[in-house]
Amino acid sequence: MKLIIQVPCYNEEETLPEVLETIPKSIAGITVIETQIIDDGSTDNTIAVARSLGVDHIVRNIGNKGLASSFRAGLENALNCGADILVNTDGDNQYKSQDIGKLVIPIIQKEADIVIGNRQTDKIAHFSALKKMLQKLGTFVTVSLADEKELKDAVSGFRAYSRSAMEQINVTSSFSYVLDTTIQASKKRIKMVSVDIETNPPTRPSRLFKNMFQHIRKSSVDIVRVYSMYEPLKIFFFLGAVTFLIGIVPIVRFLLDYFKEGGEGMIQSLILGSMLMLMSTNFFALAIIGDLLSKNRTLTEFVLQKLKAQQGEDKGIK
Repeated sequence: MKLIIQVPCYNEEETLPEVLETIPKSIAGITVIETQIIDDGSTDNTIAVARSLGVDHIVRNIGNKGLASSFRAGLENALNCGADILVNTDGDNQYKSQDIGKLVIPIIQKEADIVIGNRQTDKIAHFSALKKMLQKLGTFVTVSLADEKELKDAVSGFRAYSRSAMEQINVTSSFSYVLDTTIQASKKRIKMVSVDIETNPPTRPSRLFKNMFQHIRKSSVDIVRVYSMYEPLKIFFFLGAVTFLIGIVPIVRFLLDYFKEGGEGMIQSLILGSMLMLMSTNFFALAIIGDLLSKNRTLTEFVLQKLKAQQGEDKGIK
């Protein structure tokens, strides 16, 4: 069984050596361990450092494309290189590489296809009370939408993926892959579990977002977009029902006044109610169209999964 450990990097020449040096050299059940970095347009010596440390695979982005694009490129390359398991960690040495063994055990034992490292945020001293609260809120919202109550840290980026999971997942986000792949995996009935891990002290501020509020905004957009892709009928039917119920109020008000006073003073209520009813009709139409598109996307993703599997077979990868 082949394990590829990938490290997305953007100017990580200082921390990359420590990340790579602590990666386990052997894991029970794994016959081959290889390393892979995805250089996201680094302007320092990240590539030179990686080569000097004997990294097996180097994937380079032309320019800085972001974490989600880097993860997608790494996942595709890992499949092409015959990985049975892919572990994703961070180039800033946030996660302890010694815990990689914990991540892969459930996959080796056929207990799960995706394993997420639970950082146990309550125990992290350098996390502020606000950050801990937001991490919990992000996990709560994600697991609620994904219906994966057992996941303890759904926004953790320290993850392991089986080959089957890699073939089924298609990263669509431009911000962060973690929310995207978690909701996708749930909707595709891919088994996910959590394992407790530890983290290292911070080496630098996060480069994924400028501040916590930007992170909240981008994460919220990602959650709504991805969930809408997989549950458009629920989303737009709910919006249509709410708009319909609100629209009834001014229309009923107009009708009551019409039968009593002729309705001349309630024309505004009629106009407002009519507009809301029209919006409601549009939402219901979008619900049906979105559901049909969702079924077509399911078929397209099935074809993509088979294509990825076929490419692996053509290269002699089982």
